[in-house]
Amino acid sequence: MTAPHPRHRRALAIPAGLAVAASLAFLPGTPATAAPAVESAPSAATDGTSLSYVVNVSPGHRPSATVRRAIAKAGGTIVTSYDRIGVIVVHSANPDFAKSVRKVRGVQSAGATRTAPLPSAATTDTGAPQVLSGKELAAAQATSAKAEGQDPLESLQWDLPAIKADKAHEKSLGSEKVTVAVLDTGVDDTHPDIAPNFDREASVNCVAGKPDTTDGAWRPSASESPHGTHVAGEIAAAKNGIGMTGVAPGVKVSGIKVGNPDGFFYTEAVVCGFMWAAEHGVDVTNNSYYTDPWYFNCKDDPDQKALVEAVSRATRYAEKKGAVNVAAAGNENYDLTSDEITDPSSPNDTTPGDRTVDPSKCLDIPTQLPGVVTVAATGAKGLKSSFSNYGRGVIDIAAPGGDSTAYQTPEPPATSGLILGTLPGGKWGYMAGTSMASPHVAGVAALIKSTHPHASPAMVKALLYAEADATACTKPYDIDGDDKVDAVCEGPKNRNGFYGWGMADALDAVTW
Repeated sequence: MTAPHPRHRRALAIPAGLAVAASLAFLPGTPATAAPAVESAPSAATDGTSLSYVVNVSPGHRPSATVRRAIAKAGGTIVTSYDRIGVIVVHSANPDFAKSVRKVRGVQSAGATRTAPLPSAATTDTGAPQVLSGKELAAAQATSAKAEGQDPLESLQWDLPAIKADKAHEKSLGSEKVTVAVLDTGVDDTHPDIAPNFDREASVNCVAGKPDTTDGAWRPSASESPHGTHVAGEIAAAKNGIGMTGVAPGVKVSGIKVGNPDGFFYTEAVVCGFMWAAEHGVDVTNNSYYTDPWYFNCKDDPDQKALVEAVSRATRYAEKKGAVNVAAAGNENYDLTSDEITDPSSPNDTTPGDRTVDPSKCLDIPTQLPGVVTVAATGAKGLKSSFSNYGRGVIDIAAPGGDSTAYQTPEPPATSGLILGTLPGGKWGYMAGTSMASPHVAGVAALIKSTHPHASPAMVKALLYAEADATACTKPYDIDGDDKVDAVCEGPKNRNGFYGWGMADALDAVTW
């Protein structure tokens, strides 16, 4: 990976036959294509010159008068303040804003959340989901008609039996008292497979860094990525005789929109998302994205250090309030335990360039943060997906994320090696990536919480790992069959770099 390119781990769509990487997909050797406001938001937010910042202070109380005066003196306007975790969101057109406020007593760190002025520079997603055609829908419906108790499209979902979700559903569909929040590009709650299980009270638009509770604000527009809707369906598409079936079709799902119209997931939005989930009774959060504009955030950079601290505080708070945070590992086939990685894509909102990072010091957030469940992807043959990041001690668990059908072909009647999900407008289609693996684990975590309603996040995670089916390293790993090793797996069967504790197990989640 040497050529700079845009990447959105949030998901991406997939050109026919290809796998998505980190949100953009690629095959080995192929370049990837792809809190109430303290003061009113500033008008500069749309003047094309301001940047957004996070200012981290001591948590638990309103920002001190000293800090507020310093922010104003440095040309900043407070958009909102998350006092419980000590994160202040600020807009300023002063290029030296962060440098100035870092010197102020009471400020622990501060940094710009982007490198492009507000509003952010546009980006272009590449590819599109493979939408099921009328012919494919009819064929799947005919097949499922012969299988008692199946939804019409379930025969195309090889991923459900891969984690024993089909068997789990015979015992439990999950509890409606459990909610999984999808922090993503937005969720179309009008979709017939999502509407029965949608939790409106736990849904919101956080793109501006503070909650917008306008009805429907959590939905993606027609021009925005369908990624969040796809993820929501994978988790909790209702077993209602209409379309597909989610991993936990009896639980609730909410949409917390943190991806802006240009496809960026900025720190202020992500912090807002976790805080909203924490305060609205969410049991599990799914995070199939990385926080822009840096794929890896290096703590020796004062701006990036502040972003890591802000998101870390938010994830810790959400877990403290009862949420299990689940995140995608990424789609570049990176070894996240290597001494160094060349990142060609950061900052992705202006001009990216190659930089060498140490992944133990420069973190993919929220994926690599302490306490977050990090998920690798597998394909229809149960092998690590060609694009999935890996690394012993980093990957916690594995789940189906799809792969090129040519590499991992499913058993009939399924025809695609990608993952079926819901799409806006009442449609269904295929996508692939660790973005698709993470919601499978989020669904299994929801089933565990349904079975053990009083379990703490720590207990849910412990059960998730203990119930996983240990999966030995794939050696040698030559996914494309060219006689060259594409990745090296290290570790024993029950804790290795490709599969972590193993493959998520939905049946154990409802029986243990």
